[in-house]
Amino acid sequence: MSKRNWALVAATLVSIIYGVTFTIAKDVMPAFVQPFGFISMRVGGSMVLFWLVSFLGPKEKIALQDFPRIGAAALFGVALNMLTFFKGLSYTSPIMGAVLMVTTPMIVLVLSSIIMKERMQKRKMTGILLGLAGTITLILYGKSMVNAPNAMLGNLLVFINAISYGFYLILVKKLMDKYNAFTFVKWIYTFGFIMVIPFGWNEFQAIQWHAMPTEIFWKIGFVVVFSTFLTYLLNLVSMRELKPTIVAVFIYLQPLFASIFAVSLGKDDLSLIKILSAVLIFAGVYLVTQKSVNRST
Repeated sequence: MSKRNWALVAATLVSIIYGVTFTIAKDVMPAFVQPFGFISMRVGGSMVLFWLVSFLGPKEKIALQDFPRIGAAALFGVALNMLTFFKGLSYTSPIMGAVLMVTTPMIVLVLSSIIMKERMQKRKMTGILLGLAGTITLILYGKSMVNAPNAMLGNLLVFINAISYGFYLILVKKLMDKYNAFTFVKWIYTFGFIMVIPFGWNEFQAIQWHAMPTEIFWKIGFVVVFSTFLTYLLNLVSMRELKPTIVAVFIYLQPLFASIFAVSLGKDDLSLIKILSAVLIFAGVYLVTQKSVNRST
């Protein structure tokens, strides 16, 4: 299998893990852990794991002039990204939040064309629009709007999350081209932890550990080890071979895999609309991930 195909497999695995995470995280929040407290655990736990694993990697030194980029990647890819998404969902409906989240590939495409001078190909634009159509249909079908105490603020925060993640994908690409992932990822999460702890410390301290069932501990462990640590490494693997616009489009697969997981647990049912949505999503991903005849994508 080529490096590019491995990268596509890694990006797909990330979407599967995130899709499963939606169901697992709901069992933890907010009944046992508040959102910002959970973010502190995710980032702190992953930071420790990245530092431990980094000792097994190559011994590289980061140039002093690259630390500002690492700090920016931590801000956009860890702190601002996670905090605005969780807080935004508390103000708006999950449906609108999910719809706004999948605007990320469109944002990355625009940012890449401006910052990286990446040409907007018609095929990629078509693929992104197909995936967006399929995802919105999948999210909206059969759902009812829930109470949104401050939908305007919530929608704004979730949209900021999408823009933030778009900037992160572009920022981290240049680090990937220069260093091994284990060299800088521990620093991204260290800076990210410093940024999120002022927001999540009170909620972390409020956790009633003695009242937490064993099952919840396992689910927290899954989110830290698989949904954060492993997915971050897999994303970096995919970004070494793929452009940010391609990595971003895999966000479309997350609600699809979330639905598949929910159906398998008997929490949802399969319908013609959902099957058609899946076809649109996979068609969109296919169009965006296919290599051009005369130039690398």
